[in-house]
Amino acid sequence: MRRPDAAGPARAPAEERGVRRLLQRRFTARLLPQLRLLVEECAAREGLREPRRGEFVLAVDEIAGNAVEHAGGWGRLVLLRVGDELECRISDAGPGFSEAVIPELLPGLDGASNGRGLWLARLVADRFAVTDAPAAAGAEDGERTGALVTVAVRLR
Repeated sequence: MRRPDAAGPARAPAEERGVRRLLQRRFTARLLPQLRLLVEECAAREGLREPRRGEFVLAVDEIAGNAVEHAGGWGRLVLLRVGDELECRISDAGPGFSEAVIPELLPGLDGASNGRGLWLARLVADRFAVTDAPAAAGAEDGERTGALVTVAVRLR
């Protein structure tokens, strides 16, 4: 643990707070199959059992696919172990969106023609959130920064 200084109180490193980075990747459409395998391997190694593991991998794949399709052709994935959860954060540099665009009912039943992937991800997650992605270096005030989608499942 580092010493307190004028910048503020001492903070424990992430691993001491129960957060461990398992995977970090920038991806494009061409890399989505490899990304799925890497997420699957990490989830298995951390003890996420089937069928929950398959649901989690499918949710991550749907969100990553949306980033590629709707947000400029690429995204960034960070997979973390946070206490007894696996947490995946997928960010992009697209126009951004809010959770309000995700249909409440299975898309198609409510007249919506899209949104199935995000609907499914929210359905299978123990925790799901859509926020603005962190601002990129050099971004102007008020400039859109894309979306950050977080999906998490409990390991137990």
